[in-house]
Amino acid sequence: MNDIILSAEHVSKSYTNHRALDDVSVEVPRGKVYGLLGPNGAGKTTLIRIINHITAPDAGIVTFNGHQLTASDVANIGYLPEERGLYKKMKVGEQALFFARLKGLSKAEATSRLREWFERLEISDWWNKKVEELSKGMAQKVQFIVTVLHRPELLIFDEPFSGFDPINAGILKREILKMRDEGSTIIFSTHNMASVEELCDNITLINRSRNILSGPVAEIRERFSDNCFRLTYNGDPAVMMSVADRAAIRAEVGADDKFGNLTATLWLGPATRRDVISALNEGLDIVAFEQVMPSMDNIFVAAVKASEQDTEQTDNEPTKH
Repeated sequence: MNDIILSAEHVSKSYTNHRALDDVSVEVPRGKVYGLLGPNGAGKTTLIRIINHITAPDAGIVTFNGHQLTASDVANIGYLPEERGLYKKMKVGEQALFFARLKGLSKAEATSRLREWFERLEISDWWNKKVEELSKGMAQKVQFIVTVLHRPELLIFDEPFSGFDPINAGILKREILKMRDEGSTIIFSTHNMASVEELCDNITLINRSRNILSGPVAEIRERFSDNCFRLTYNGDPAVMMSVADRAAIRAEVGADDKFGNLTATLWLGPATRRDVISALNEGLDIVAFEQVMPSMDNIFVAAVKASEQDTEQTDNEPTKH
């Protein structure tokens, strides 16, 4: 079976006076949580609408399960949009059952699955209440259930945690990871970087309608780590700085840790960890030496800044005749 469940190749889409996507390509691995990241207005929702066959690209191809995406493939995709709506006067269970039947489930199967999900998301007591009585978070739980109930191969969540308190966001994150572990593929669109670190295996970062960064999260964090390490030690900070100078590495003295040890941040550059540790050992008692991995927030800011600098440089280049 193909390891890539969905790919978009050189996809572009323009609206009046606005280019929403500009030659964007992505590959979504099967059985992973794939983060589709970017500032508001970057083009994420446009790409999602194309994947869901709601709109068509002006150029490029979207492939699903090894063939060009068609309208019939949408039955194998569950989509939870950022802007959601339920019929306020209907009872919660009745409405959830209605949507489940639209997705091809029998009444008995739909009822069984819904009861299970309502219990898992702790909303069983709301089955016979009207939708208008629900809080925003409760309504979002119902819409989440309806999205995943028919067990589609691909799930797409657009800002699924907006409006959730930390406890309910945690419940939803737990269920997303469980579905991934059971074989589902999930595209998770957000500009909340904290959720990305908790959930995503792979990401694509879109800025100003272009894909500026893609890959496995672990590899991207390693790439942006700048070979930075945190040193915890006992000894003379002057000795530590002297070693750093001889090794031609950048160092900054940090605050004492809670155990009274000294700390420092080291940027190794081309120097190897083995050589640096060996040099430091000659004059210091090393307590810990660990790599400092950048947060997704820091990576997001750095990648966007670099992309915009590249764009400005390209725009300022003289035209050749």
